[in-house]
Amino acid sequence: MTVPELTLTELLSPGPLVLLDAKGRPAAPFACIDLDRVREGSAEADVHQAAQALGRPHVPLVGTATQPPEGPGVALAEALDLTLVQGKQEESLPRTCIAVRDVAEAVQQLRSATVARPLTVATLCQTLRLTAALPVAQGLVVESLAYSMLLASEEFAEWRGKTPRREPRYHSPSVLVNRNEAGLEVLLAHPARRNAYSREMRDGLVEALELVAWDSSIEWVRLAGQGPTFCSGGDLDEFGSIDDVATAHLIRLRQGAGVALEGVRDRVTVQLHGACIGAGIEIPAFAAHVSAAPGTTLRLPELAMGLIPGAGGTVSITRRIGRWRTAWLAISGTSIGPERARAWGLVDEIG
Repeated sequence: MTVPELTLTELLSPGPLVLLDAKGRPAAPFACIDLDRVREGSAEADVHQAAQALGRPHVPLVGTATQPPEGPGVALAEALDLTLVQGKQEESLPRTCIAVRDVAEAVQQLRSATVARPLTVATLCQTLRLTAALPVAQGLVVESLAYSMLLASEEFAEWRGKTPRREPRYHSPSVLVNRNEAGLEVLLAHPARRNAYSREMRDGLVEALELVAWDSSIEWVRLAGQGPTFCSGGDLDEFGSIDDVATAHLIRLRQGAGVALEGVRDRVTVQLHGACIGAGIEIPAFAAHVSAAPGTTLRLPELAMGLIPGAGGTVSITRRIGRWRTAWLAISGTSIGPERARAWGLVDEIG
C-alpha cells in the first residue's frame, strides 16, 4: 500500500476524495500534498478553493513542506489533517504544523503506523474535525460514538484476537481521596498495574470529581498517582469486554471522567510523572493546570489497537494543542517529553 501524492488540481476536481478499494476499504491510509509546489506555482484563488473543498469527506491528507505555510497556504494547512515541516524550530510554526528532521522519514513513519489500520485512521481524522469544533459535552458524544463503532470493527477484532485477556486483578480502593482543609487530594492508587485505568479506577475518579461539583467549599483539587507512573492508560484486559457497543457508548457517556473533570476544571491541578499513556494524558488535559515531572513521557497508543483515543482525548487534547498535532500523536504513536509538551501547551509546567 503506497502513499499517493495529490495535486492541487485533484483537490479542485468535483470527484470524491475518499479513495476506496473494491472491498470498500481505504485504498491508502492517507495521501500527501506538497505545499512547496503549491506555494510556487498556484493561483491564490485556487489554493483558497482547495481549502474549502476539504470540507467534504476525504481521505486523510498530510501536507509536506520545507517552509512554514504563508498567505493562502495557511488556510490550506488548516484544512489538512496535519502538515510536516522539515528542519524548522517548532516555536516558529503554527499549530497546524509538526517539525520533523526529515519529511520523507516522517511520512514513512506514518505509513508504517497506519498501513494495517486505514479504517481507524480515517475515523480518527473525521472525529478530530468534529470534536475540535464542538462544545466539550457534544464533542465527547461524537468521540464515544466513533470509539464504540470501532469496537465492532475488523481492525479492533484483529488486535483483540492477538492480545488475549489476562485474569482480572481487582484492587480496592483504586482511588484514594483525602480532604485537606479547603482542598481535596485525589490519588490513583494501583501502582502494581501502573495505575491502569480500569472500570474501578474510572468510577472512583468520577465519584471524587462529582463530590467536588457538589461541594463548593472544596476550593482546590490535586490529582496525582502512586508508584512509577501517573497512569499507564486503559486496562487492556477490559477493552471490548462489553458485547453490545451501543451499551458501551452509553456507559462511556455516563461514567466518563472527562466531562466530570471539565465541570470543575478551574479547581483542578494534575501532577504527571512517568509514562502517561492514553487516558493518562487524555483526562488530565481537561484540567486547568497540568504539571509534568522531568522525564515524563506522553503517548497516544490507541490506533495500533484499531481504536481512537476514547477517554476524552479527541476533545481535551485538541483544545490544548489543536487537532493537527493531536492527529500526529495518535497516528504516529510518538512519545513526547515534557519540554515539547509544554511548548505545545499540552502541559503547563515542568516540575
